[in-house]
Amino acid sequence: MPEIVGSILAWLIPALVVFGVAALALAITVWAVRRARRSPRARAAAERVRVRAGTALVRLDDEVAELDLEVGLSGALYGGSAPVSLRRARLNAQHVRDASFDAYRGLSGADVAPAEVRRGSADIERRATEALKTIAAARAEHSSWVEANVSAASQIAAARERLGQLRAAMGDPAALVAELSARFAEDEWRDASQAAHAALAAAGESGRLLDAAAAHGGDPSRSALAELGAAERSLRRAEVDARILEESHRLVLQAAQAVPGEIDAARTALRQAAVTREHLDAPDAERLGAELRAIEAELTAIEADAARRPSRTVDRIARLRDRLDLALGDARTSQQRIRGARTALPGTLAAARGAVAQAEASVAHARAGADARARLISSQRELAQARQAQDPVAALDAARRAMRDAEDAKALADYSRIDRP
Repeated sequence: MPEIVGSILAWLIPALVVFGVAALALAITVWAVRRARRSPRARAAAERVRVRAGTALVRLDDEVAELDLEVGLSGALYGGSAPVSLRRARLNAQHVRDASFDAYRGLSGADVAPAEVRRGSADIERRATEALKTIAAARAEHSSWVEANVSAASQIAAARERLGQLRAAMGDPAALVAELSARFAEDEWRDASQAAHAALAAAGESGRLLDAAAAHGGDPSRSALAELGAAERSLRRAEVDARILEESHRLVLQAAQAVPGEIDAARTALRQAAVTREHLDAPDAERLGAELRAIEAELTAIEADAARRPSRTVDRIARLRDRLDLALGDARTSQQRIRGARTALPGTLAAARGAVAQAEASVAHARAGADARARLISSQRELAQARQAQDPVAALDAARRAMRDAEDAKALADYSRIDRP
């Protein structure tokens, strides 16, 4: 019997050693492969693929904007008789673009594995490239139809009518800027002034392009589509800048009206926080008291210049309310949180609208990259969610997320403008 046990052990121990070594080697191999897949080199390679996908996505976003222009131009000039291929291509491209931006932003986190970044980026690039091919085919079909069915004279006449309508709708941009400059500090109306000058310049450029098209448009067989397209792009820029001007003007005036109420609401919130502090333990009460004193001092400093800088005042009060919520933490009851959210929501929504408007202007003028555009889309979505939410706490959280995303979008767009040679 001992001999049998010895024989078994003589066979079993070497086998266990062999299998143990093999298992250890396999574990080390798996660990090494996983480490290699998450190494800096792997992440750098994945980032290159993601950047390439972002470039394709930016091209698609620009092409969607161009399609919006061309579909509008086709409807205005040809009364809906042109082929529907452009409209179909636009709808498909919009769907692909929106879904791809959502996917693209999900690939930017540090916790996303490089392999997942590569797969997701390749899928984004493939879908964007297919959508771009569809757009190119639709454009070719539309151009052929225009050359065969529309004269240059009719195109130019319709475009001039649209330019006249735009100028009538714009009115006198200088008057809006003058109204703001008479009441507020320069940093409140600087964006409006820049938008006013850009809108007038773009409208003037569109008029010159239409004149140039008319100068050599006597040939009835010649299409003025190239000149008209350039004129339409100038019209679009003028429309965008006119909207920026109107939005800036409106937001500043609304902020001026809202400032007294926002200051009162912030001081009321501070008084309520002081009452909450009385029921806390000594260390927590001391910590909260120091923060309340700091917030009140900053609020007093903001109030001194509120009349001249209402937009900045509303924005800074919104951030103070966020800071106050963080300081209170879980010290409030559910009802206190709801009441606080209701009073903080109007000012935070106003600040978020202003931040999104600034981000939209920066992204449009800088022709920003995919990361900035993805942040902008997220901020727009969060702002819409904040406006629609029934729960004031959820609405306030969404408005604050919109502010953060808009700030990120603007920073990325501004950086791309500076970094561009």
